[in-house]
Amino acid sequence: MFDVHDKETRSYNMSMIKSKDTKPELLVRRYLFNKGFRYKLHVRKLPGTPDLVFPRRRTVIFIHGCFWHGHDGCKFYVIPRTRRAWWIRKIGHNKELDAKNAAILRRSGWKVLSVYECSLRTSIRERTLGRLATRLAG
Repeated sequence: MFDVHDKETRSYNMSMIKSKDTKPELLVRRYLFNKGFRYKLHVRKLPGTPDLVFPRRRTVIFIHGCFWHGHDGCKFYVIPRTRRAWWIRKIGHNKELDAKNAAILRRSGWKVLSVYECSLRTSIRERTLGRLATRLAG
């Protein structure tokens, strides 16, 4: 199977995918800020550069895209039909890094929370964000 785009178009499309200030991240940030939680963004000194860092609570939050972080059992995690082996390796490596960074943070005394984009769908968003706020407060 061949890619429907030429190499330059595919490269441009991939370069437009953001890693910061994504819609799911902005949604979580707005909700938590409105609930009175204050945080730092993308602290590069911490392993994995967490999306949200709550220093006084020693808690970090990673907001993951289901595809890029290989959310098993999720309908948004579908391996492309072209270059399957490459994508499997790429996403597998992302998952390994996620686990490694979370383990380092936990050993350093941080509480690590992860939110996948599928859990922020309109139908279950409030429940997900409420649980997140509860876990942060506790």
